[in-house]
Amino acid sequence: MQILVTGATGLIGRRLIARLLARGDTVLPLSRKALFPGAFGPGSCEPLLGDPTQAGPWLDTISTCEAVVHLAGEPILGKRWNDAVLKELLDSRVNSTTLIAEALAKNPHRADGSVKVFISGSAVGYYGADSGDAEQLESSPPASDAMANICVGWEAAAKPAEVAGVRVVHPRTGIVLDPAGGALPKMVKPFKLFAGGRIGSGKQYVPWIHRDDMTALLMFLLDHAKCHGAFNACGPNPVTNSEFSAVLGKVLHRPNWLPVPRFAVRIMLGKVADVVVGGQRAIPAKALAAGFAFRFPDLELALRDLLGSQGG
Repeated sequence: MQILVTGATGLIGRRLIARLLARGDTVLPLSRKALFPGAFGPGSCEPLLGDPTQAGPWLDTISTCEAVVHLAGEPILGKRWNDAVLKELLDSRVNSTTLIAEALAKNPHRADGSVKVFISGSAVGYYGADSGDAEQLESSPPASDAMANICVGWEAAAKPAEVAGVRVVHPRTGIVLDPAGGALPKMVKPFKLFAGGRIGSGKQYVPWIHRDDMTALLMFLLDHAKCHGAFNACGPNPVTNSEFSAVLGKVLHRPNWLPVPRFAVRIMLGKVADVVVGGQRAIPAKALAAGFAFRFPDLELALRDLLGSQGG
């Protein structure tokens, strides 16, 4: 299968591309910076130079692709939120998704007549920055806060491809646990300094997923023709922030004793603090129903696999 991947140099993109190449797929990684063909390991890889938010020659390759995995978007926690930053977060997702969706809509079928696949990213923020202890299934309605509005617009931008018959899937991603980057190293740091503890009340849920399960789920969604629409991309056993902190401390052999007050997080981060001190009890109901098997359904198992060498 020939697959275009945006967000190719991100944590998820790199691991996904390596797995696709290992099984023999042809991958076209899209990046704003020039990449060399062997950047992702051995295999059939033809890097593309382009900005996913801007039309360019890279869009022409979609006509020959059988699938697109769209992971690009400005980092949610990269800057303090204001109206300009929120617009940037929304536009980077909506504009790029619209370009790809419209390109797929022009040629929605593969050479064998089957429909193409568009894995278009989203996030569990769809359910709100803090949706409490209510289980959030893929059928749950969206919230109305800033993060939810971004996710709603993001998913809606893929509509032209869906209308044309393309199989569109929205993985609503939670916190991807990876010691190489993202949220986990930031969580680990205070524990390494013997200053770890819960954030805020600790009652908010953490919709986590091991990096290997995240990659495997994306490949599952690519390969299974019956998968379409939203899929919660998080582990089957979400835990509260207090529980997460306790397990992290246990794995790292560090105390879990110094909570970070909500007001302190808001002083440090501004409005984006709502994302950090909030959470969603998102359940991957559709993935489980479709037969996807998580390698790391338990948080302690996942953290020991990722951080085993750091404990002690």
